[in-house]
Amino acid sequence: MMPYTYILINFFTVIICFLASFDRRIQFNRLFGKFLMSSTIVAVPFIIWDIWFTGKGVWWFDLRYTLGFKIAGLPVEEWLFFYCIPFACVFTYYCFEKFFNLDWADMFNNLIVFTSVIVLAVTGFLYCDRIYTLLTVIVTIFTLCYLHFIAKKEWIGKASLVYLILMPGFFAVNGILTGSLIPSPVVNYNPEEFLGIRMGTIPVEDAVYGYSQFLLNIYFFKKITKNEK
Repeated sequence: MMPYTYILINFFTVIICFLASFDRRIQFNRLFGKFLMSSTIVAVPFIIWDIWFTGKGVWWFDLRYTLGFKIAGLPVEEWLFFYCIPFACVFTYYCFEKFFNLDWADMFNNLIVFTSVIVLAVTGFLYCDRIYTLLTVIVTIFTLCYLHFIAKKEWIGKASLVYLILMPGFFAVNGILTGSLIPSPVVNYNPEEFLGIRMGTIPVEDAVYGYSQFLLNIYFFKKITKNEK
């Protein structure tokens, strides 16, 4: 077991994006402070969720893959996860929006929202006894409905496309955390609390959870930088 496995995952997730931030064509480094503000707004409820689920045994961490330091029951690497992953995601979205015209993807906003809400609602109803599944469904439905019907954001299609483009990175990071390429998982899940459907070693709920987190990070980043439609 390597005690620095999880910290290295965080490091390699963020390092290329961090260095590229200083490119004169991008200059994302000028937005570090605003990113930190927006990501903290999103991180707080998700970290509370994480602490709660860890305490209830919905999931738990193999501390042999961590440095051994915990805050509120979570490895320090898990706290960093809520900044490193959003940084890579927001940076990628920022670059796509800056250098490519993806506005055509927003014609699918209604289709994405309505299809997702229906599928999620049915899943939540059928598996309401599985807390990870149920809470993921509730948070994602709320996120999509708020952005589409209340905040009336026009970029859900664009953001969804970028999230799909980010999927290889998602599979690499979450795959290792859930046991791919290493002897045992860094993050373990109680089989009674999720659907049991895995993409490789990754619970399907992780992808939906990540989608809502991604959308909220984009929303608050745009709001704080005043770069909204």
